[in-house]
Amino acid sequence: MNKQPKLTLVGAGPGDPELITLKGVRALREADVVLYDALANEELLDYAGNAEKIFVGKRKGMHKFIQEKIQELIVEHALQGKHVVRLKGGDPFIFGRGSEELKFVIQKGIEIDIVSGVTSAIAAPASFGISLTQRGVNESFRVITGTRSDLKLSEDIEAAANSNTTIVVLMGMSKLENIVNMFKAKGKNTIPVAIIENGTKAQERLAVGTIETILNIVNNKGLTNPSIIVIGETVKESETLYTQLLTQKGKSL
Repeated sequence: MNKQPKLTLVGAGPGDPELITLKGVRALREADVVLYDALANEELLDYAGNAEKIFVGKRKGMHKFIQEKIQELIVEHALQGKHVVRLKGGDPFIFGRGSEELKFVIQKGIEIDIVSGVTSAIAAPASFGISLTQRGVNESFRVITGTRSDLKLSEDIEAAANSNTTIVVLMGMSKLENIVNMFKAKGKNTIPVAIIENGTKAQERLAVGTIETILNIVNNKGLTNPSIIVIGETVKESETLYTQLLTQKGKSL
């Protein structure tokens, strides 16, 4: 007899396979089907045993089609009486479109569950000791997507640039020059900047500079996606920590 159709949305964490939650591991072990993203570490699929694994990573320029297809696949498998796990990088509610998929499947009468994940917005900077808040330095931080659905630069970045908040930009490397120019236009050339590539993974890399210098540093190091941009004085205040951690990891700036 078929089981009750079910979808469990699981945050895979920022890349390090040890940063998935115990609840996420349990869901994978109970899964009949796993649909996983490009940013989900494939080592996590080992927890799913003999479950069917389907890669549903999105391709540039095909997001709308792929998103609709993913939702159809979830419903197709769940209505066969299967427990479907949707494994998404980071936390699925932080620019992960997790709520869109859940809303779609509940319209089909499918039971849902949600397992939060460790977001890369916090974990990637933390892997190098970069604090997003620090007493006496800032009172908040903002997580912003670098690129909107229409591929334009988020207007929230300009708003954040007018404050003293620490800014974490996801999916922003293609817009790094625009972001830098926006800060320069406001006379904030000396604001510290960190770029973390492949945060929490074995191949992670760190670049640190200022609004004035970061473009040259990124070009010289050849940093690319997936990377996170951190802008704010807390980057400078974290220098002792990231210097120590770089040494311990056998890496350098």
